[in-house]
Amino acid sequence: MAIEREDITGLILAGGRGSRMGGVDKGLQSHHGLPLAMHALMRLAPQVGHVMINANRNLGAYEAFGVPVWPDALPDYPGPLAGFLAGLERCETGYLVTVPCDTPHFPDDLVARLADGLIAGDAEIAMAASHGAEGVQVQPVFCLMKTTLMESLVRFTTAGQRKIDRWTAQHRCVEVVFEDELAFFNANTNDELRQLQQRHAR
Repeated sequence: MAIEREDITGLILAGGRGSRMGGVDKGLQSHHGLPLAMHALMRLAPQVGHVMINANRNLGAYEAFGVPVWPDALPDYPGPLAGFLAGLERCETGYLVTVPCDTPHFPDDLVARLADGLIAGDAEIAMAASHGAEGVQVQPVFCLMKTTLMESLVRFTTAGQRKIDRWTAQHRCVEVVFEDELAFFNANTNDELRQLQQRHAR
């Protein structure tokens, strides 16, 4: 049984410190004249029924994108799981899918393929993976999950745990492999942002 697009909420993760970019708000860095997070929003919105953004700074700038913005559910920038939790707490659909704000060219069929993989594998979580020089590379922040996992994540984070793979290992998880490794190229540093802009020069 396929998962309907309307039953999936998309969450753009823009809550990080941006420490490898000198502490800037990464999602607001310009890429071809638009903030990185806006590229992610435009790519994700057609694939899901609803969209939210997880951000901890410059909330007004993100709210100007026209979708709900929620800060981390936990203090002190503890990482992506805090964003997952903020999304699960606000999600009103059966499924939540997460994408980072710094990977503007992720696949157009990301959500549909994750959803198919989740159903086919009778799983609770489906994660993207890509072929790289060192074999298959899991992309854990590209993650589709059932919203019934919220209580599990609350328990995990309340216990002080912060690692995505440790949490997902507690659940039925499938990996969905995408052939185009470059679709998952992310701009963690200013140099990588320049590479991204050159690779997708207009």
